[in-house]
Amino acid sequence: MSDAPPPPDQAPGAPHPRETTHLFGQATAEAEFLTAFNAGRLHHGWLLHGPQGVGKATLAWRIARFLLATPEGEDGGMFGAPPPPESLDIDAGHPVSRRLLAGADPGLASIIRTVNEKTGRMRNEIVVDDIRRLNRFFGLSATDGGRRVVIVDTADDMNPNAANALLKMLEEPPARTTILLVSHQPSRLLPTIRSRCRGLRLAPLEPEEMARALDETGVGTPQQPDHLAALASGSVGNALRLINLGGLEIYAELMAILASLPRLDRSRALALAEAAAQRNASERFELLLNLIDFAMARLAQTGAHGTPPMPEAASGEAQTLTRLAPSPESARRWATVAAEIIQRSRQGKAVNLDPASLVLDTVFRMQDVAAGR
Repeated sequence: MSDAPPPPDQAPGAPHPRETTHLFGQATAEAEFLTAFNAGRLHHGWLLHGPQGVGKATLAWRIARFLLATPEGEDGGMFGAPPPPESLDIDAGHPVSRRLLAGADPGLASIIRTVNEKTGRMRNEIVVDDIRRLNRFFGLSATDGGRRVVIVDTADDMNPNAANALLKMLEEPPARTTILLVSHQPSRLLPTIRSRCRGLRLAPLEPEEMARALDETGVGTPQQPDHLAALASGSVGNALRLINLGGLEIYAELMAILASLPRLDRSRALALAEAAAQRNASERFELLLNLIDFAMARLAQTGAHGTPPMPEAASGEAQTLTRLAPSPESARRWATVAAEIIQRSRQGKAVNLDPASLVLDTVFRMQDVAAGR
């Protein structure tokens, strides 16, 4: 097995979106696209947006497979027009399905971050040359009914020059071309790009849908699907990361520490800090900081709304949140300290502060808030 990281458009531990045959929990978005297609109102640009890991890239590849396998102008000959399609499903044995799976369909162009040939490292942005490659793609003879499909994953990664180059293509779209933009944060895109695309919003998955989607990736059904769905905020990508890094166990331990406040269980706090400081634990340390931020956000929500968020992300979480955040005033305190801790974490990482010290400092600050200091 290769230790190389997955490509930018593939979540660690998950199949590539072109290999994912089913999309769970996004029937509304699929139906909206299919309605536009059947009505002959297929827009040239589509913005697939929503939280990270909820299936936007999978939907983009499903749409691409559907469009390339459904030629334009089918009139059915002497037997009349065929009935309009009722789903985006395309048989796995279809030539388009096989070509897409092999990465060899001439009607599709996939734009992702690429390797810098000078440094040999993956770029952290999509550059203008990546977009300009489409000019050659558009110049090739069209196949399969004359359609071409472009997937940009993610559009958020485009630098200003790349974004402006894509904007020109959206302003003067090539004939019979559909451009699919995948975006986790559409507010980061140029307003003119957003205005030239039709939006499809994908929603977080419910626990049952999350369990089915995870089973599709091959990881199996999680032991605590409700906890995982809450902690992952309905994102399959987040769920896979939590599973791979032991996120459920880390959050449960964090909740146990919070449950001990204001009389801090120092032994558990020290153990949590030491685990974050272990060699090669940078990903787990980053995850821990995110889980601390998640916990304090839920504390603030509990105080503001009078009830804890549901479902629970750990056993006993609701009771702990309700006790530590009983009022709107407590919600404000937790929201304030959350902002302070985020800033401290960023500063600490910037100067390579010892992770254990940073975790303990964070826990002590949370103890102060719980004690009303």
